[in-house]
Amino acid sequence: MKFVLFASAIVALGALQPSTPAIDNERVTVWDLTKAGNRALTPTRPFVSISLTPRVAFAEAGHAAPAGSIVIELKDHAVPPLANTSGFPNAFPRPNSKKLFENDKVVVWDYAWTTGVPTPMHFHDKDVVVVYLETGGLKSTTAEGQSVVNDLQPGLIRFNARDRVHTEELVRGKSRAIITELK
Repeated sequence: MKFVLFASAIVALGALQPSTPAIDNERVTVWDLTKAGNRALTPTRPFVSISLTPRVAFAEAGHAAPAGSIVIELKDHAVPPLANTSGFPNAFPRPNSKKLFENDKVVVWDYAWTTGVPTPMHFHDKDVVVVYLETGGLKSTTAEGQSVVNDLQPGLIRFNARDRVHTEELVRGKSRAIITELK
């Protein structure tokens, strides 16, 4: 069994598959194996698994995904990154981000926001799946000045479509995420 590991060991377990994905669209199916009763999964496509410890792995189809992880199963619907004509830098790399893994399907980043320090205004050229690891409030502000504060908690999963310009600022608590950019 072959896994690419980034932080610590991954253990393959027998499958007791969840019945409903957390996210399912043309790009990905995301399974939350952190919920009670969801022990493991054997995806039929390549996947990224993220535990809330965090530990991240990439595996090809047919391998068991570890229990207690968020599994981002990658569909055969590649979309090339958008050309950035916004005048702002791409979302990644950004200051203080750590690239965990990159291949022809994904780029996986680890990023922690700092209270009161906004990110640079940036452009998302790729669709992303975000798995939040801490509890906090993150304010997102568009280039037009519209803001919203998102309440975050460990295990919250979001799919965000590409072609967005905004800045983010941690306004309360802590916020750290594993961000998977889809190629």
